[in-house]
Amino acid sequence: MTRVLVTGAAGMLGSQLLLDAPAGVEALGVDLREGPGVAAAGVDLAEPEAVEGLLERLAPVDGVIHAAAYTAVDKAESEPDLAHRVNATACGVLAEACARRGTRLVAVGTDFVFDGTRREPYRPDDEPSPLGVYGRTKLEGERLALSAWADGTAVVRTQWLYGPRGAHFPGTIVRLARERGQLKVVSDQVGSPTTTLELSPALWDVLASRETGIFHAACEGACSWYDLAVATLELVGLGAVPVEPCGTDEFPRPAPRPAYSVLECSRLTAQRGRPLAGWREALEAFVAVEPL
Repeated sequence: MTRVLVTGAAGMLGSQLLLDAPAGVEALGVDLREGPGVAAAGVDLAEPEAVEGLLERLAPVDGVIHAAAYTAVDKAESEPDLAHRVNATACGVLAEACARRGTRLVAVGTDFVFDGTRREPYRPDDEPSPLGVYGRTKLEGERLALSAWADGTAVVRTQWLYGPRGAHFPGTIVRLARERGQLKVVSDQVGSPTTTLELSPALWDVLASRETGIFHAACEGACSWYDLAVATLELVGLGAVPVEPCGTDEFPRPAPRPAYSVLECSRLTAQRGRPLAGWREALEAFVAVEPL
């Protein structure tokens, strides 16, 4: 039986990873908080001694999928030290511990490492240029991990993530539509909405492949947040609710967002032999299993 440690196991992605563990794999969850499938809670992954103790206690650990992250994009602007500790330091500490053991590591990254000035999908080897604290700390985490354990680390960047067991954009849109009866949604930010139901199996595939370096993983196709809102409301029977498109400048936020962050995923497609589902197809599958 192969044993794989999943960090952030109480979160939206981590909890899905536990559910999707392949046959013959024992997935061991770790998180700061308790939750279903969490084998170890309260472990500070930025502390080398804590990580060493965790891996010794759970040994043998054959692989690690690092899904834990500080994802409060706006709050990160006022908490840069905490964001760096969670997104960068912890990733480096985990990679160093994995390197000492020869343990395979898959670290989840983000499209926020790019500035969004392009108008064609970003490739894994395109030069990053993050706009805010969240993107900068996630990029630093990537670099620390690849520097510490290049022969055993894969970084998988994703974007616009949503899924069961967590707060997400489709759920928020449905709630606000019911509360307000009309909506205004940003239409000048473009990306690829990606569900954990699609991303989680892909991460397991990357772990099993033993390939290293940077991958991009997102659902096929692209849309704006406005497009995603309209599609979501149509699928849940709220298509009559008026939705007005607007610009980012009408909703000022502490952290800047990339205007275009579509990810080019051909390396992952080649590795798996298939792409992730199209974003509309994935949204339909999500709504079918997640009451909104």
